[in-house]
Amino acid sequence: MDLVLNVADYYFFTPYVYPSTWPEDEIIRQYLSLLVVTNLGAFILYFFFATLSYYFVFDHSLKKHPLFLENQVYREIKYTVQALPWISIPTVLLFLVEVRGYSKLYDNIEDSTYGWPGVIFSMMSFLFFTDMAIYWIHRGLHHKLVYKHLHKPHHLWKIATPFASHAFHPVDGFLQSLPYHVYPFIFPLHKVVYLGLYIFVNVWTISIHDGDFRVPGFLEAVINGSAHHTDHHLYFDYNYGQYFTLWDRIGGSFKYPSAFEGKGPLNYMKTITEEKLNDHGGNGCKNEQFFSGKSLKTK
Repeated sequence: MDLVLNVADYYFFTPYVYPSTWPEDEIIRQYLSLLVVTNLGAFILYFFFATLSYYFVFDHSLKKHPLFLENQVYREIKYTVQALPWISIPTVLLFLVEVRGYSKLYDNIEDSTYGWPGVIFSMMSFLFFTDMAIYWIHRGLHHKLVYKHLHKPHHLWKIATPFASHAFHPVDGFLQSLPYHVYPFIFPLHKVVYLGLYIFVNVWTISIHDGDFRVPGFLEAVINGSAHHTDHHLYFDYNYGQYFTLWDRIGGSFKYPSAFEGKGPLNYMKTITEEKLNDHGGNGCKNEQFFSGKSLKTK
């Protein structure tokens, strides 16, 4: 994050905001600058990629689904806008510690013990480490003593849109992001790679809320994608993982996505539409059984 802070200082904060008597490496100034940069970056990432996903990937027929809430998109955005500034407060403290040199982030490829292979390995280990940690944090947030206080707001969205991706209670949002920030304090990681991974995880979080879209067949058993996460929102007790199905399989919480079996929300909407076309005046009650209390948890 010091790379971003240095650019912000050079082009904006030093010439236009702070007095010349305030050193760039002063801790209060760094915290305030990081707070601005982090919030601005979070909102840009969220609105840019969630908007693209909403208009070009998300199937808008899902907005007619019986579990899609009134004014849901507006409510998802409002919840996110209210939560992100609060999430950033503890996040920036971690960025500050990193900027002041207490992490294992490094500047040059030569600083990696194994050169480029070490850099590539660190990228993979970042994904596997954070996937493991987020799995257990996420699963813990579903515990009955915690769920209603922290994680329940995110499960308001049974049929989520990309704008629901960051609609968390602030404590929930920070806890699930914590592994990303902890990793570079434990393992070496290139600074530019870290920034790239930080962007990637935000885009990934948006992508798994874009409907029940499929991944290539040979990756279905490995990647915990949108279809898996759609069932997490619908059925509650399954598919806690972030990127991979590994920990759900180990923890006994893996559920083969209903979308892959032709029973997902999009399939439901197609069935309803076809019935209305074929049965003029039919009410489609038969298909409502798919989302009855017998087959769907609505905690």
